[in-house]
Amino acid sequence: MNLTNLSLRLSGYPIAAAKSKLQQLQAELERDYSAYAETKKAEILEHHLSKNPFYQDLAGKFTDWDSLPVLTKSDLQQPLKNRLALGISEKNIHKHKTSGSSGNPFIFAKDKFAHALTWASIQDLYTGLGIDIALPEARFYGIPKSGVEHYKERFKDVLGNRYRFPIFNTSSENFENFIRHFKTKKYGYLNGYTSSLVLFARFLAEKGVILKEICPSLTHCIVTAEMLFPEDLQLLENQFGIPIINEYGASETGIIAIGKASGSLKIDSRLIYVEILDEHNRPVAEGVSGKIVITALFNKAHPFIRYELGDLGTLNFKDGLPVLSKLEGRIGDYALLPDGKKIPALAFYYVTKEIISDTGSVKEFVINQSKPDRFEVEYVADKAFAEAEIQKIKRALLHYFGQDVTIKIERKTNLDRSTRGKLKQFTRSF
Repeated sequence: MNLTNLSLRLSGYPIAAAKSKLQQLQAELERDYSAYAETKKAEILEHHLSKNPFYQDLAGKFTDWDSLPVLTKSDLQQPLKNRLALGISEKNIHKHKTSGSSGNPFIFAKDKFAHALTWASIQDLYTGLGIDIALPEARFYGIPKSGVEHYKERFKDVLGNRYRFPIFNTSSENFENFIRHFKTKKYGYLNGYTSSLVLFARFLAEKGVILKEICPSLTHCIVTAEMLFPEDLQLLENQFGIPIINEYGASETGIIAIGKASGSLKIDSRLIYVEILDEHNRPVAEGVSGKIVITALFNKAHPFIRYELGDLGTLNFKDGLPVLSKLEGRIGDYALLPDGKKIPALAFYYVTKEIISDTGSVKEFVINQSKPDRFEVEYVADKAFAEAEIQKIKRALLHYFGQDVTIKIERKTNLDRSTRGKLKQFTRSF
């Protein structure tokens, strides 16, 4: 049984009122999206301009929405009490910390109604995709290894009717335990980091196992937090035997967009307004790639108005509503070569992935650029590359770069992940 709603209600979060409000918002949105967006933007802006000294100072003089400042994570790295609206205290908010995947973590807040709306929307979005949230969730997320935060996450798992699979251990023995779990329990859906789910799917492929056949209650798999490549999507579909859902969100806001992994992602326009801006913070044309900037339309405790997430994407309209037609990785992720040339990390990683896939059976790999002329490729595989294979990879990468760099290729038993279990495919450490 999922006890999340009961827990929220007992903790003072008005979940029933939020569910009712969400239905009202959906009706308004469907009547006229443009009018809805403009009204809600104006309301949340007026609230923080009149009630929030921090945002008043930040906004300064502006003439229209497009001239408002774009909030960055560094703007918010100051004591939370300095950023709260008048009348809001740390006693009547939901307080949380960002994941820190961008390297700029900070604490933020939502008023209790806004947090309840977020949960009501998550449940509604999942249900709308055919997911039965009454069934247990198989959760492929990381967890703090010890301390209060560890037990808080475990308690939330109990309330949320979910079992957390230990993803830091990627051994065959651990994955065999996963299989035994799925054989003995009726899970409704999987939910977790892309890289961990892909690793498990590869193990299933080696064993000739289709997850749906050993756990017939499964209906969907939700991937989140990391890029999903087309060949990995195909692997997940083949080995899980269920539809794959791609979820794009942020701890600051909840789900931003969600949908079938093979298509565009539906933006949760009831609660979030999404803009795509260029490097000078100017709106780009529909279908043009740019920075993803969001506005949380109902958070009255803390301003997330024109807030830059640090990701790149493309926005289009479908049936009159905005969708994310493409996600393209993080803004600052690029290789910087000795001659000053920049190579987008996602494209670079994708090319490397193709080369390595042609060379041998690699479970996963990461790339670090430690200097302009030095790259380290770490990989996990059943057997090490032969020297001829290493040279093939190096030649292909040198040809792609078009200039001399040093490339070190090293086999590992496992790869370092963040404390939450995320795997960053490319890092630049200078």
